[in-house]
Amino acid sequence: MNVKRAAKYGFCAGVRIADRKVKKFAREGHRGAILGQVVHNERVVEEMRQLGVDTVDALAETREETIVFSAHGVPPSFHARAREQGLRVLDTTCPFVYDIHDEAAAALAAGAHLVFIGDPRHREVIGYTHDLDPADYHVLLRVEEAREIDWSRYEKVRIFYQTTLNAGEFEELVRYIESQVPATRRADTICYATKENQDAALALGRDPEVDLILVIGGRASANTRHLWEICRQHKPSHLIQGVADLDPSWFAGVTTVGLTAGASTPDYVVDEVERALRALAPEAAGESGERMAR
Repeated sequence: MNVKRAAKYGFCAGVRIADRKVKKFAREGHRGAILGQVVHNERVVEEMRQLGVDTVDALAETREETIVFSAHGVPPSFHARAREQGLRVLDTTCPFVYDIHDEAAAALAAGAHLVFIGDPRHREVIGYTHDLDPADYHVLLRVEEAREIDWSRYEKVRIFYQTTLNAGEFEELVRYIESQVPATRRADTICYATKENQDAALALGRDPEVDLILVIGGRASANTRHLWEICRQHKPSHLIQGVADLDPSWFAGVTTVGLTAGASTPDYVVDEVERALRALAPEAAGESGERMAR
């Protein structure tokens, strides 16, 4: 089986730094708990657990001395709450996420109404909005939502994007807001690594040599799912966590498989999948697939 990787894929700098920080912390003999997954990838979470750094869903659940704040960031108040509980903090928040926290605070102080383009349930967006007065912001994903808002109440608006999104896909939404509030400014908050991964996934989808695409990443990873959504518009595509999810029936008649991976997917997982694919002969997908699965 021929395998063609996307030009850009996998760990972004922020996730790579978070991963290294936690592993260094654990290998130095420390123990702690991560508030939510340090990155949205089950393999990484399991690695951390085996190193003695488990995952908790709330600060009150930790029984360790140290709480780890993930790459997605947390509401600023969580730092104070951790100190009140006597916890040490290992902060692995992506610097780019911190930039958005700072820009949002400055815009609010300047009298702007904040609009976050993103998923209100995503931990990154919760980190931005949890401590704010609900009257000071909106979280939007669709232009239909924006049309239900009385924008005449706001003199100026500052728009921020969830870092894992493609800003181009929300142009209609943003232009509508700009048409309602002339004093609207967009913040440059899309993670460039995410954008590069998405552009490379699109190129892979348009590649005439590629018959099928595998997108590797965690089930809870928003950016991985978005890569899959991009790829499936052009080629048969499957979102997998790793080798165990491969289905030999996918590869009947397939000569070349494209590979990409989300920003929370370790390089070694991509390598494992490629090795399994290269052992799979296109003319005997079923037989080789059984060997691969074992």
